[in-house]
Amino acid sequence: MFRFLIAAAAITLSTGHALATSHGGGEPPPPKVEAPTAPAKVILTKQGPKLVDLNGMTLYTYERDTTGKTSSCNGKCTESWVPLAATPDARAVGDFTVINRDDGSKMWAYRYRPLYTSPADKAPGDVNGTAVTLQWRVARPEN
Repeated sequence: MFRFLIAAAAITLSTGHALATSHGGGEPPPPKVEAPTAPAKVILTKQGPKLVDLNGMTLYTYERDTTGKTSSCNGKCTESWVPLAATPDARAVGDFTVINRDDGSKMWAYRYRPLYTSPADKAPGDVNGTAVTLQWRVARPEN
């Protein structure tokens, strides 16, 4: 009999709590706010971890990008090194920041280092961009 009373009390309490917290007839629940998505991810390779864009293409940094606020790769440079574009309303996410380019567009940076892809990379995982010049390096999470 005692078990029956405890079980009945538990059911009554849990039902009362559910009814008290429901939104039946009151205000609608607040809209869900989606967390911003990072523009890149880290993958592990034989050479260590590296950053890739959301399509798996290797990301690079440029040695001349030193201020953390601008990109030194403009004009013809962007034919060989494509900035990782950010939407006009993009906001910082974790270690990823948004910087303004000379042409008025925005691009992503990792720890204030602008990120680029290389047209020399044809498939996810390729790292053909580092062979062009030593001023361009594979973006790594520890940098």
